[in-house]
Parts: sequence; C-alpha cells; structure tokens
Amino acid sequence: MDMHGGHDGMAMTPNSSSSSTNGTMMRGHKMHGMMMHMTFFWGKDALILFDGWPGGNSGMYVLALIIVFFMSVFIELLSDTRIVKPGSNPVVAGLVQTLLHVLRVGLAYLVMLALMSFNGGVFLVALLGHAIGFFFFGSAFRKQHHDEPYDLPPMSC
Repeated sequence: MDMHGGHDGMAMTPNSSSSSTNGTMMRGHKMHGMMMHMTFFWGKDALILFDGWPGGNSGMYVLALIIVFFMSVFIELLSDTRIVKPGSNPVVAGLVQTLLHVLRVGLAYLVMLALMSFNGGVFLVALLGHAIGFFFFGSAFRKQHHDEPYDLPPMSC
C-alpha cells in the first residue's frame, strides 16, 4: 500500500473495500513517480499537457505558466480578429474562418487540458490571460468598428 491507501499506485473505485489511512477515498494516483492530483493544489510538481513536463523543475514550471497565459490571450485575439474583408471570395473567406475556428478551438482545448492538471497556478494564469486578452481585444477599451463583422462569432459558455 502507498501512503494514500492504494495498491501499486492504482486509484480505488467507490465499490472497493480498501480505504485510505484517514478513511476517505483516494484523491489521485501515482503515475511515473509523481502524484496525479484530482483536486486543486499549489506547487510546481505538476504534469501539464505532456508526460513528465514540467517535472518539478521550477524554470520549466514557469515556462508552462507563460505558455498557458499566452495561449489564453491568443484565444481572445482570435475571437475578435478581422482578417476577412467584406466582399471577399466566399469560399476563401469560409476557409479562412474555418482555419481560425479550428485554431481557436484547438488552443481552447489545450488550455482546458492544462487546467486538468488541477494546479492553482495554471488556473490563475489561464484566467489572467483570458482577462487581459478580452480587455485588449474584445472590450469597449478597444476601438470598435461596427460596420465590420468579426471573422468568428464569440465563444459562449
């Protein structure tokens, strides 16, 4: 048994007869010597997007936070971009809009997967990136051109 009551690093199922040392179910399981968290936690010991990365290295953890931040900002930029000009070829405009949509959704999924590390720092930089991106690219702070529609409709929750 490991310190969380699991056997050989495997997560316990609700119907299992084993329990952890404090009588509650395990909140995560070990993978490759690192704890996979299933609740929010603070610290650099996280797995973000790739196996073994950042691997407890402080510099790589900061790099991971910077990458998540800029992906969040870029999502907001893509949401409010105007690349297709009115009167453009409809097929070309449709292809450009489709590519922008795929890029935006792909980045949004990557940010979501990074958030699934349950690391508090990742959560905060993702929120900050979306907030700053929206402030500069999508809010009233930015000069609005009402006669030019956005290439992509806004993402909705």
